[in-house]
Amino acid sequence: MRALPGRTGVSIPSVPLVTIFVRHSANCPHKSDHFYRRCNCRKSLRYFYDGKQKVQSAKTRSWIHAEEAKRELEDHFRSPAAVQPPAVPVETESQPTIGLTVQRFLGNKKTQGLTVNVLQKYERELGRFAAFMTKRSHLFLRDIESEDIAVFREGWQDLYPSPTTRSKVQDRLKTFLWYCYETRLIDRMPQLLPIRVRRPQAIPLSEKQFQELLQVIPYQFSEDGDHAQRVRAFILLIRHSGLFIHDLVKLQRDGIQRDMKKNLYRVTVVRQNTGTSISIPIPPAVAIEVIAAMESNHDPKYVFGNTEAGRSQTSVTDWKQDIKQVFKAAGHPKGRLRQLRDTFAVSLLERGVPLEEVSLLLGHKFVSTTERIYGRWVKARQDRLDALVSKTWEQDPSL
Repeated sequence: MRALPGRTGVSIPSVPLVTIFVRHSANCPHKSDHFYRRCNCRKSLRYFYDGKQKVQSAKTRSWIHAEEAKRELEDHFRSPAAVQPPAVPVETESQPTIGLTVQRFLGNKKTQGLTVNVLQKYERELGRFAAFMTKRSHLFLRDIESEDIAVFREGWQDLYPSPTTRSKVQDRLKTFLWYCYETRLIDRMPQLLPIRVRRPQAIPLSEKQFQELLQVIPYQFSEDGDHAQRVRAFILLIRHSGLFIHDLVKLQRDGIQRDMKKNLYRVTVVRQNTGTSISIPIPPAVAIEVIAAMESNHDPKYVFGNTEAGRSQTSVTDWKQDIKQVFKAAGHPKGRLRQLRDTFAVSLLERGVPLEEVSLLLGHKFVSTTERIYGRWVKARQDRLDALVSKTWEQDPSL
């Protein structure tokens, strides 16, 4: 309330600026314009009162009728009864904004021991989500609806060409929304339709194919013998450890260890995608080549990577190019780096190592993941099937 100049005991209420905006449906052709008047989407009112932003439905899809609702609300503030906040149903937005909640969520994630790489992905993707919602004039958590998620996902095709990546991005967004739900910041979970991912088929290399890769390395990198040595060691280590390229780029020098009690070498690394530590025995011959490659790298911290700021992703890209070049030179232009990991897993299963143990070595969270990808190579299962089938021959009178 403010007093009229020159008069005492007379006051008029302050009237906030009321704005009409549109909450578009997912398939509205004008969804990018929140002040478009002629579509049939829901109209809402927004204003600031008592230092807080408030939003309420205009209860209409007509802009003309929304104008009437706006005038009624303004008249309410002009009336003497408006000394206190309006008695009409208004949603008081006292809860944190989406952006602030994202920051709190990320702070919570930092206490969970996740790797910098994983945290950066959360920051990048949730930052994009917060910016997207702000652009749609949806600042608060209760503004999030399923249609917002649907429109947000429409831009993923260009940002994340791989359906696997899109699925992981959605998983991180879902983790954030569950955090909001479990902390009672939202009263329901927006619907997130599943993203279909075609799982790549495991294609292990034969021993002949693997030797062909090793044979072409000296010729492909003939101008730099040290680099050729590192490429050979890199390929050998993936083949005999099953680690991902991101893990090897971040492999530290003290991660190559000699177990004196067991008289073997092992590679110990923190998985970049899960943040879990894993230790895998490797053949002595491979360990010797990796140690030699480490010495030729001259990096004070990493075996294959580079400690320069911002070089992690660049190193991954460079190594992918080198491995792709080796596959092509060996006569396998469609070869994939993942085939080295497949070869490691299949070689263990074919030699009778239990599926559960292989799953641990691969760093899978669930044995079912390992079974889905490599189940047909489980030797014990095949032996059992062979025994069951061959036993039926004894009861077949035609044989």
